Amino acid sequence: MGGDDARLRAVVSLAQAMAAAHTPPESWRAAALGACQALGGSFAALSVWERGPGRLRVLVNAGERAEGEEEFPDDETYPVHQFPEITEFLHERWAGGGEPDAWVETADGPVGDAGDGEADSAVAGAHGYGRVYRHQRVAALRRRRRGCCVVAPIVLHGRAWGELYVARPVGEPVFGREDADFATVLAAVVAAGISQTERLEEVRKLAFTDPLTGLANRRAVDARLDEAVELHRADGTVVSLVVCDLNGLKGVNDSLGHAVGDRLLERFGSVLSRCGAMLPGALAARLGGDEFCLLAVGPGADEVIEVATELCDRAAELEQGDGVACGIASTGDPIGPVTSARRLFRLADAAQYRAKAARSARPVVAGRDGEVIRLADSPPKSAHDRRRLRGSRP
Repeated sequence: MGGDDARLRAVVSLAQAMAAAHTPPESWRAAALGACQALGGSFAALSVWERGPGRLRVLVNAGERAEGEEEFPDDETYPVHQFPEITEFLHERWAGGGEPDAWVETADGPVGDAGDGEADSAVAGAHGYGRVYRHQRVAALRRRRRGCCVVAPIVLHGRAWGELYVARPVGEPVFGREDADFATVLAAVVAAGISQTERLEEVRKLAFTDPLTGLANRRAVDARLDEAVELHRADGTVVSLVVCDLNGLKGVNDSLGHAVGDRLLERFGSVLSRCGAMLPGALAARLGGDEFCLLAVGPGADEVIEVATELCDRAAELEQGDGVACGIASTGDPIGPVTSARRLFRLADAAQYRAKAARSARPVVAGRDGEVIRLADSPPKSAHDRRRLRGSRP
């Protein structure tokens, strides 16, 4: 009874740890550590099956890592043909109406050719775990001085998602049938936690993404711009903001319909994204309606102006609309102290307003056009004045 209570507490602890995670890596780490502790292991890993390239990709290594094992590896992958049980086992057993059971392997298992089926069958029969002891896994256990491991398939949304792997060092008791059964339960808990994390990530993504263009939205710009200005104040990093107004959208909507207008917005969004990619780490966003922006942190003002100029040229070539009015404000230009995101946004907006009024085919740049700073500093004429800053961040 005491053992059952301990395992129940371990399941609850694992579920709670994954629920408290705020990001996928935190969730993966909580899953691996929770399973490792629940099974009395010294090491655990969580891997995802990437069907396209046909490989298992390790997401996290937790616990006592061997030499060369990173906690969050960038490129630790294994071709699934070297570990066919993650695919064959599920397809043959689970697709036939069974459940995706976990299995145990030990460093004492045979290491031979991949086709050493008799040795595999003999060991499997002795332990009753089904098809176990794959030569690659046994070799890996020996190489990393681990005595045994239990591997549990993770099934998510009715499909094989990956695997949970927990190991013990040489000299520790070998996992038994009850451990394998418990690992299957833990894998189901992990699957539920991953599903919850994915849903939360999707909600976060939607909260910061414009649904029509797929670009970042105003909320994402606010958050990134606040961070960028703080960075500028701390070490002088150049922060540049390009604000764009797509010309002619209303005429397209009125004459050709909103469906055509939406396609124009999507196409300009693609142009903005491609141009933004020329600036490392730049954020392309739709602020709303026909207004877009590009936020660059690091590149110099001249580089940003060059990209914005190309943006204007490409926008002028779109089949619909009438090009774009583009304004730029950069801390790399003489625009005075920038102590808030609001200040930089107001300057970029004023530059865009001047470009719109002058029907300029090129960007207008605050600090290089004498009128922009005066426009930015003048009070708005009305609640609908285009020069007022969107929002009220200080």
